[in-house]
Parts: sequence; C-alpha cells; structure tokens
Amino acid sequence: MEAAVSPLPDDVEALKALLSAATRRADEAEAKLANAHARESATEAVIAHLKLQIAKLRREQFGASAERTRRLLEQMELQLEDLEADAAEDDLAAEAAATKATSVTAFERRKPARKPFPDHLPRERVVIPAPCSCPACGSSRLSKLGEDVTETLEVIPRAWKVIQTVREKFSCRDCEKITQPPAPFHVVPRGWAGPSFLAMLLFEKYGQHQPLNRQAERFAREGVPLSTSTLADQVGAAAFALMPLYRLIEAHALAAERLHGDDTTVPVLAKGKTDTARLWVYVRDDRPFAGADPPAALFHYSRDRRGEHPRTHLASWSGILQADAYGGYGELYAAGRQPGPVLEAGCFAHARRKFFELADVAAVARRKSRNERAGMIYPIALEAVQRLDALFDIERDLGGKSAAERLAVRQELSAPLIAELHVWLTNQFAKLSRNHDLAKAINYMLRRWDAFTRFLDDGRICITNNAAERALRCVPLGRKAWLFCGSDRGGQRAAILYTLIQTARLNDVDPQAWLADILARIADHPANRLDELLPWNWQAQRTAIAA
Repeated sequence: MEAAVSPLPDDVEALKALLSAATRRADEAEAKLANAHARESATEAVIAHLKLQIAKLRREQFGASAERTRRLLEQMELQLEDLEADAAEDDLAAEAAATKATSVTAFERRKPARKPFPDHLPRERVVIPAPCSCPACGSSRLSKLGEDVTETLEVIPRAWKVIQTVREKFSCRDCEKITQPPAPFHVVPRGWAGPSFLAMLLFEKYGQHQPLNRQAERFAREGVPLSTSTLADQVGAAAFALMPLYRLIEAHALAAERLHGDDTTVPVLAKGKTDTARLWVYVRDDRPFAGADPPAALFHYSRDRRGEHPRTHLASWSGILQADAYGGYGELYAAGRQPGPVLEAGCFAHARRKFFELADVAAVARRKSRNERAGMIYPIALEAVQRLDALFDIERDLGGKSAAERLAVRQELSAPLIAELHVWLTNQFAKLSRNHDLAKAINYMLRRWDAFTRFLDDGRICITNNAAERALRCVPLGRKAWLFCGSDRGGQRAAILYTLIQTARLNDVDPQAWLADILARIADHPANRLDELLPWNWQAQRTAIAA
C-alpha cells in the first residue's frame, strides 16, 4: 500500500510563500467584497436621493396636502440620511480592506459636491511648522514655494453673557437734586431678556418647532436654568410688543387683488381631551406674474371651522380668492356681496389629486405586495391625469412672466385643451353612476367650471393653490413637536408669530435676525414709521447700508 502524498511542500520557505499567497488571496477577496458592499450602499443612497427629489418636485408641482404625503416625505428624508451614513461607513471599510490587498483598489464613491464655506465665517490660521532643513540632503537653505490650505468647519459652543447697564446717580451740590439717566427699554416691562435672546426663543418655538420645555432643558444643560413658565412670560410679552407689525402685515396682505386661502387642523387642549381647532392662512404673492409688491402670509386662529371665520377674516376685502372647494367660502362668492365681489379661482392640483388617487399604479402595487386590498386602476382617471398634466406643462414655463404674457400663452395653448377637457369630462360623467368615485371626481370640476377656467381670462391667477399650502406647511411640522395648543390664546399667539416668521421667509429674510433687530428698536421707533420695520423694507435698508 502506497503512502499518501501530502499536497504541502516540506520546505519551510515554500510553506511561507504558500501561506503568504493564501493570505493575499483572502485579503483580495475581502477587499472585493468590501468594494461590492460600498458600491451597493452608494447605489442605494443615490436611488433614495433621486426618489426624494422626485417626490419633492411632484409635491411642489401638484401641491399635495395630505398628511400621508408629508409623512412619506419625512420618512424618505430619514431613510436617505441613514443610507448616506451607511455608504460613508462602507466606503471607509472598503478603503481599509484595500490597503491589505495588492491588486484591488478601493471603490471611490461619488460624493455630493460640497459648497465652499461662507466667506463671512472667521478664519483661524493654524500653520504646521516647516522643517528647518531639507529631509533629503540636510541643507538649511530652504525657499518657500507656496502653501496648501485645508479648511475644516468647527463650531464654538453658544456663549451666554449678562449685560450690566449701569445708571449712575448724581446729586447737585447747589440744589441737592438727584439726577439719573432713564432706564433702558425692555420688550417685557421690567424684563430681563435681551432682544437677541427673545428672538431666539420665538424662532425656536414657532420657526423650528421646539416647545419651551425642550428649550428650557437645553438652556439648563448649558448652565442657564430657566423655568418654562418664565420663558412663557417672555413669549407672551414679546407677542404683544410685535402686534403692531402683525397688523401692518395684515393690512398689506388684504390690499392684494388676489389671495391664496387655506386652513389646517391644530389640536387645542380642552377638559380632559383636545378639540380640533383651525389655523387659516391668506397668502399674497404676486411674484408668479412679475408683481412688484412683496409677498406676505397672514394667519388666523379659530376654535372650529365654521364659515363665519373666513367671512370675518375677509370682511373688508374683495378680489380673486384661490382656494379649495370648502363650503364656508360660499357667502363670499355671493353676487351682491359688500364691499365688493369675491371671485373664486379653482385649484387644479386639488382636482388632479382626486383622479391621481384612482390611477395610482404604484400605490396599488404596494398594497398587493403587502397582501392588502387594492382598489382598481381606472383608465379614465389615468387619462384625466394626463390631460391635466398637459396644462401643468404649459404653466411650468410661465412663472415670473407678466400677466399679459401669461394670458396670451394661455389663450393660445391652454384654452383649446380646456375646451377639449370639458367635452371629455361631460361625456365620461354621462356614462358613470353618480355614486362612483370617478363621477365624484369629475363632478368636482364640472360644478365649479367657471372657477377652474377663470385663469384663461386673467393672467394674474395661478392654476394651483400651492402658495397657501406651502405657507401652511409649518403647522403640521410643528404639530409633531408640540402636539397641541394649550389654549385659544396660545393659538392666537401662534397665528401672530407664524405670520411674522413666514412673511420674513417669503421675502428671503432671516427671521431670527430680523426679530432680534426689531425687538431692539420697536419701542423707540416712531409709530408713523413702523412700516420701515417690515421684512421687505428692513432688508432693503440693510442692503443699502452694506452697499
């Protein structure tokens, strides 16, 4: 019987070489696997980023107002954050694995292009000491050729300080009368909070949706313990001081010939429960038709959704109202209304949404994949969406053009499509049962056909109510943080601060910087010149000073 021959060599050096080759192959396999993981993570991140961009563009185009859509966008943003973090982690793992291999290079993920750091940030120059002699030959005759600068963004923790304003007392030696400079102004009578602190407090609560209790916890961690009730006192007093600016914005908004109107729910605390109150918004925005007047967003609060509220809000106003089909607006559209008629302009985004829900192929596929009941996909609904999308395609190129230019294009391109759409909707409606979902969607448009076609005769009108829906977006975002208003007064205060902050944002003004400046100036500012403190005038003044 022959002895078994070992596949391994007896020579030690040969064994070492064999082991080295096996280790090298293992390292290369590990590097390839790490590269594959990194490539897969990067691809998933890119796909998620594109899906999020598409969803946002669709939302901007069609103005989806459903809470479900908002939640989906927020979930997609969170998913994208995790996928980007995963991709970065896998990229580093692939690079570490590639250093062990000799023939496998690390996968290089295409990272998002980072913009340069803003010029206004202070720069701290840290120079690494240069060698005193040449590392190659030892010579000390070195000549500087240039330098490479690497910038790293760093943050300095927030600094608190107490400003001591000293008012010296003097006594006259002749008449013995005591004199002293007057006390400085505080927004809150006998207050202790400076204008920058108050602006931060207001903006964090109403602009960044951070309730006062969470702000108080953060302040305490930073060594400044302040009770929630103390902070609430400052918010109430600051809202009272800013009320004149709210009235000026209200007057400016109601001077418009065209408004966007909408409302959303806001829970308000009641006895042992929460009631469903409402926040209303009326947006003046003439930028789509090259209007020169600055935009503004006016908020109101009400305990319920009765039609008397919009009638009260717009009691002194007349013009074109772009809104959904809420019945409470009905009396505003009455022919003999005083002080003047309000003309209804329909929102094609609302109309399209009803058809889109009946033609949402992706949603049906998702339900089927989860073994849930899936509705039918109606070809009529799909064709309606396509016909409406043709109108949106025309409008996409009209933003920022004058009312006359928009009107001319609509008469030439949109009017024939609208005529065809009316004939088609009428024919389809005649074939359907009145209780069918499609019939309801079609009837939604046919019953308001004059409102939907009004944009063909007036270049100022937009075909969607997206301006109001965008302005209201801050409310559902805030609801997730503060859950409910504590009282009706709290809801009214929220309406005041939302008006100021959203109007500043519409005018590309930093709300916190603006609030800090006007809170410092509003007491000494002449009452007949308060309009100088409005966001658009304030921004113009700062631009002129900078120039």
